Amino acid sequence: MPAPHPPDEAARLRALHAQRILDTAAERVFDDFTRLAATICETPISLVSLVDNHRQWFKSRVGLGAAQTPRDVAFCAYAILTPETLVVEDALTDERFADNPLVTSAPNIRFYAGAPLITAEGHALGTLCVIDTQPRRLSAMQREALEILRGAVIAQIELRRAREDLNAAASLLRMCAWCRSVRGDDEQWRPLHELVAQAIPTSHGICPSCAESTGLSRSRAVP
Repeated sequence: MPAPHPPDEAARLRALHAQRILDTAAERVFDDFTRLAATICETPISLVSLVDNHRQWFKSRVGLGAAQTPRDVAFCAYAILTPETLVVEDALTDERFADNPLVTSAPNIRFYAGAPLITAEGHALGTLCVIDTQPRRLSAMQREALEILRGAVIAQIELRRAREDLNAAASLLRMCAWCRSVRGDDEQWRPLHELVAQAIPTSHGICPSCAESTGLSRSRAVP
């Protein structure tokens, strides 16, 4: 049966899309995390799964060919409902998953463990999960290791976004040392205030100092 949506679904999706990671190319750092998770948990499949509106998309995958699956059959859609790691030892005995097509046909999931990827603001973007085609259990050590790796994955996602933001800022602020105009992405030079107005919503007012120096009423100034 499809999982219900989290109570913060709208904010969660905004947080996910703000990362600008969906549908990006594979990156070695994420692949290293999934390989390590699969090795520690001794499973043939491991994923960094991001739960979008109607799909789960895999930023990294080991042992699975598909790049995404519908959200309504995703185990990870259940895993993002709580901050704790979701462990399903035998999907065929769990009423949530027994008739799931991912269980009854390829890839024939029987075991699943997914640690939710939770941002600093508390939004679960997806999971770091491990999957097996046989029923099994995680040892306490394996579960702890999966949860440690989960923290590293979310840190990498947020670091990735910060790096992109810094690169965008560096591109924006190509300033002439003489006239202080700035060259934008279209390679045109413009006054800084024009470029800032394009990037950030602005409103106009008069600061108290300018109001005083120009003789305007201080009541027209914006504090």
